Amino acid sequence: MTMPSRVVFDIETLAYPFEEFDEEQQMYLMKFAKTEEERTEAMEKLSLGALTARVIAIAMLNPDSNRGQVFYDHPGGERRFDDDKMVEFIPADERQILEGFWKSVEHYRQFVTFNGRSFDCPFIMIRSAILGIKATRNLVPYRYQSKEHCDLMDQLTFFGASRKYSLDFYCKAFGIKSPKSNGITGLDLRQLYSESRFDEIATYCLGDVKATAELFRRWQGTIAFES
Repeated sequence: MTMPSRVVFDIETLAYPFEEFDEEQQMYLMKFAKTEEERTEAMEKLSLGALTARVIAIAMLNPDSNRGQVFYDHPGGERRFDDDKMVEFIPADERQILEGFWKSVEHYRQFVTFNGRSFDCPFIMIRSAILGIKATRNLVPYRYQSKEHCDLMDQLTFFGASRKYSLDFYCKAFGIKSPKSNGITGLDLRQLYSESRFDEIATYCLGDVKATAELFRRWQGTIAFES
């Protein structure tokens, strides 16, 4: 059987409540926060660490067929499709999210991310290890070869030779609809989650993936070279 060509994926994460860390952990996490502003910044960064946060959504999309899946935290939710019947939304806890991801991603020849090498991929692998879930492939292969993992942040900065921009900035520059156009950013996820607006989180994650897929098509059609 021929492997599907490629898949784009993105994750959303949410920090554990600060009070769940013991006293030593809290002191460690805040040891460089001397002012209230620095403390607020340190608290916001907790969602970026695999030891201080968990995965609450992973969206996956085949950029060739536009079919995909979104595994997302939605207690009591039911599986459903989007209006076009192209993307399936699958409620799950973190373990099920990760297991579903690993089962799906192993079937693709290439995976595409935006800054995935620095964030999404290590985060997924570490969270899986913490939960005792076996990875089905290496998400952080050789950096300078895009056949397996195409990280668009690496590609569009020529591996750090030029300035980095956010996905939102790249989308606007390339004339692609920004996933941030609905006013939601990663900083809103805690409030959305606390208000049980799980479907909005899933849709937001899918928006990032759709934008990344379109950015990948632009890169592939203009400046991509086989590597």
